[in-house]
Amino acid sequence: MTLLIGAWTIGLILSLLAIGVFISFRIFSFPDITTEGSLTTGAAITATLLVSAVDPVTATFAGFCGGALAGALTGILHTKFQIHGLLSGILVMTALYSINLHIMGKSNVPLLSATTLATYAEGIGKGVLGGETSFLLAGWEISTRDAAALLLSLVVISVVGSLLYFFFRTNLGTAMRATGDNDQMIRALGVNVSNMIIMGLALANGLIALAGALLAQYQGFADAQMGIGMVVWGLASVIIGEALIGTSSVGLTIIATVMGSVLFRLLVAIALRAGLNPNDLKLITAVFVFFALILPNLLATMKKRAGAVSHA
Repeated sequence: MTLLIGAWTIGLILSLLAIGVFISFRIFSFPDITTEGSLTTGAAITATLLVSAVDPVTATFAGFCGGALAGALTGILHTKFQIHGLLSGILVMTALYSINLHIMGKSNVPLLSATTLATYAEGIGKGVLGGETSFLLAGWEISTRDAAALLLSLVVISVVGSLLYFFFRTNLGTAMRATGDNDQMIRALGVNVSNMIIMGLALANGLIALAGALLAQYQGFADAQMGIGMVVWGLASVIIGEALIGTSSVGLTIIATVMGSVLFRLLVAIALRAGLNPNDLKLITAVFVFFALILPNLLATMKKRAGAVSHA
């Protein structure tokens, strides 16, 4: 049960990463590799501030702002300096590795003695349960800390998802979505496409950095290597969610992305539970993404063949 709750919690936290990847890759069709740096930036800024006894909410928001700044820089390199989008992201990601090390002062910052959002959530949970460190649910013993972290993640994702839903229905949000669909049309309407891309990438990487900030507080440390391979994770979550629910509306797309992230983490947890070598985790992740990529086309081909056979 602990493994299952942990998988759900990490899946919910990294759904913020998946939503950020969705904004850059799906809405703007922008191959943003900044993700692997901005996730660590959010964790690095938050962890460093927490160790300095800064309030967890303030530290987490600072992590979000750090990621947003990195995303905006990628957008500026692309729009103002006419550098290819992929190369812009690679440049910023590469620079962020050194920046993150300077922020942390070392490659790993432990948070075992720091007050974090997870600490707050655990304190509330113990208060509700009368100081108990665990409780029984359907015959399973569950740690108060694990349950509190899961509920905290669920609340954060619900709030962020709702805010994004309403934002994308505003004039600014609609302009961002239209920029990704048809930049020539939106430019003809007097919208500054460059500004839309910069703001969109800032929002995407801010959410990704927020995921890093929450992940560091949940795991109890920030590490300079924690962002490696996260672009693949985000893409897999988006693709799995789209295959499950579809993209008929903004609300459903956000829900699908969250569900895709949780399901993907559960698949990884099951693989680890079955005896997978942790060293092969990135390889298995790539395999999952491969099947997630080919599955929609494979299903469409099978439907066409079934339809052709039925009409024959």
